[in-house]
Amino acid sequence: MQAALFGPRWLRAHLAALVPAFRVSPLCVAYSGGIDSTALLAALAHGARLKLRALHVNHGLHPGANSWSAHCQTTAHRLGVPLKIIAVDVPRVRGASLEAQARDARYTALARELQAGEILLTAHHADDQLETVLLQLLRGAGIAGLAAIPPLVPFAAGWLARPLLECSRAELAAWVARSKLDWIEDATNADERLDRNYLRRQVLPAMRSRWPACARAVGRSARHAAQAQHLLEDFGRADVNKAADGGALSVAALRALTPARRVNALRVWIGAAGWPLPDARRMAELAGPLIDARADANPAVAWRAVVARRHADRLGIYPAPAALPDEELPWAWRSRRKLMLPGKLGTLALEADARGPIDLALLPGELTVRWRRGGERLRPRGGGPSRALKSLLQEARVPPAERVRWPLIFAGAQLIAVADRWSDASIQAGPRAARRARIRWRRA
Repeated sequence: MQAALFGPRWLRAHLAALVPAFRVSPLCVAYSGGIDSTALLAALAHGARLKLRALHVNHGLHPGANSWSAHCQTTAHRLGVPLKIIAVDVPRVRGASLEAQARDARYTALARELQAGEILLTAHHADDQLETVLLQLLRGAGIAGLAAIPPLVPFAAGWLARPLLECSRAELAAWVARSKLDWIEDATNADERLDRNYLRRQVLPAMRSRWPACARAVGRSARHAAQAQHLLEDFGRADVNKAADGGALSVAALRALTPARRVNALRVWIGAAGWPLPDARRMAELAGPLIDARADANPAVAWRAVVARRHADRLGIYPAPAALPDEELPWAWRSRRKLMLPGKLGTLALEADARGPIDLALLPGELTVRWRRGGERLRPRGGGPSRALKSLLQEARVPPAERVRWPLIFAGAQLIAVADRWSDASIQAGPRAARRARIRWRRA
């Protein structure tokens, strides 16, 4: 493709192929002020009557960040495009890439601003695609990673489109220079401590000297990988549908799949539920030892804020349980009928109820609440010997991931109630009980 081909007409033709209804759709450009997004914004604004606006995210990470925002405001005004500047706070997470944190903060801000049905346009081009594929290869990515930057995906309340993926950085720069447009040069682009910059400045020049068309060839490979990924997702959805057991999966159905299809189905299932995907080691553990374990083993695999857990023949996925308090919470129920539990564990309330199972005359005024430590027992209503709490929870088919969250109510050292499910015979209301009540546990 020759440099002279890029411009408003070229862009409109490529955008029409990507989003046929773009002329009547609201468009929003993610405008950084750099040469790539300047080319995108200016070419869209040139001579076309489009529903066009721009967003600029100020990360506040560079001393010149505010002057960059001012430049973007001036350029957008000159082009006749409304611009909104969004300031974000980028968290400094120890051990995490600041570049990745900034990207996450930027896309979160853009998603929040995008209107229903609006198309967000970013200026990713063929060189970005080449760099991304190579970096994914170096990280050992699978098919989804090698598909790299997709040209069109659903995003927030609308869509995210990249119409420049078949255009090189040099072609954009040449058009911006001919159009006498100003742009911002980010000094951090020269920092070769960043992997992408090192690749761009040290590796790719040598590649292009040997293989001038490498960006176009690698872009074609990325499109092939994207097609293969779509097929894998179709197979995965079919396998998940066959194995579905409510919100869980049947372990027997998963065992019937080949190892590769099992991994693929689990990946599709986890992603469709909105959870982060596990790394390769944890995925292998999830698809192998966890599935092959005994039915009564209740194995689990945890990653990030997620835990996948076997319960008999069902595999479920849950948010990782929050750390539960070690101390006991005092509950003087006579003066305070409702007790707020820490974290997101909800509330306990003792409610008057003429048909309630608890005799308030038998209930000590000072109770304590804590969580499982093991070995707890109580004598359920109806008499009989005391039972291990573990056995009661198993018989009630309470998933293991949920058991640790159930609040236990004690009178001294004696367990007298388990959430609002069981109460001990020692506080059971008889037919002559004058004041009866029941415990309500309202989960957060």
